[in-house]
Amino acid sequence: MTRLVKAGNVPIGGGSAISIQSMTNTKTEDVKATVDQIMRLEAAGCEIVRTAVPTLEAAMAIEKIREKINIPLVADIHFDYKLAIAAIESGADKVRINPGNIGSDDRLFPVVEAAKKQGIPIRVGVNSGSLEKHLVEKYCGVTPEGLAESAVSNVKRIEEMGYNNLVISIKASDPLLNLKAHRLLAEKTDYPLHIGITESGTVNSGKVKSAVGIGALLLDGIGDTMRVSLTGDPVREVVFAKEILKAAGKRQFGINIVSCPTCGRTGVDLEDIVLSIEEKTALINKPLTVAVMGCAVNGPGEAKEADMGLAFGKTNAAFFKKGEIIGTFPVKEAINRLIDEINLA
Repeated sequence: MTRLVKAGNVPIGGGSAISIQSMTNTKTEDVKATVDQIMRLEAAGCEIVRTAVPTLEAAMAIEKIREKINIPLVADIHFDYKLAIAAIESGADKVRINPGNIGSDDRLFPVVEAAKKQGIPIRVGVNSGSLEKHLVEKYCGVTPEGLAESAVSNVKRIEEMGYNNLVISIKASDPLLNLKAHRLLAEKTDYPLHIGITESGTVNSGKVKSAVGIGALLLDGIGDTMRVSLTGDPVREVVFAKEILKAAGKRQFGINIVSCPTCGRTGVDLEDIVLSIEEKTALINKPLTVAVMGCAVNGPGEAKEADMGLAFGKTNAAFFKKGEIIGTFPVKEAINRLIDEINLA
């Protein structure tokens, strides 16, 4: 188990629930636009939000943004250590830095001291696209060994400055490289790990890469907080992060619907039925698995294994609840009965 770190009031590691993060794509200096986007992210289920701090004006905006939101705010810093200090002093709940591009110890140390004074964690970030030159040369390219070594050495630098309130992040755009690097790192440290697939692409291709890459880590027992990185509206990152966590069995968000892909044996418009049930139960946040199956081959078995479920024939459906068949009903009546039972559960 990793050690416990807290970003604001959100625990990271120590056996706590894997938290969902996203990052704004507004200009941080535009407080209203940034707050509006964060409120949308909160409504979707985001639990920690990061914002870019490329200017002093952006660093100063942290205080105003933080006053208007309800989740921890992370300042994302590259290159300029003074911006990291300004963001910390402006009230950031956590700061993300890559010590390699912050520079020498005389620049890193003031950042560490500022974080220590405020009692906030530092996320030590290493990306495959910005791996230190000497490690690229040492390993003849960007490798899992190089990414893990970079993270460990940068953490050691901060530890030697007297601080260990840390979260580690190593990300690559290649899911297999990412997986191998995390496996190496997890053997070398007990700090909580922020996981994801960096620069994964659009909502179409990026969802696949993220599902494979993040899902593999979660199933390996690696990861304490996560972000799905998709080009475009960050709200979609949060929605898909929840789906990945649910599919990996790490967290439960709303109703888990199990439905068959349909085949020539299907006697009803199962797609339309499942979409209707999804729509009617979308706002119900109960840890229920509901099976909606289209024929008698796997239908009764799946419905019996679920908390409740329907196994459809051509004109009727068998209704199952907690492994027992309740009865057989006409299609519309069966659907309405299922919705009622979900609401009452």
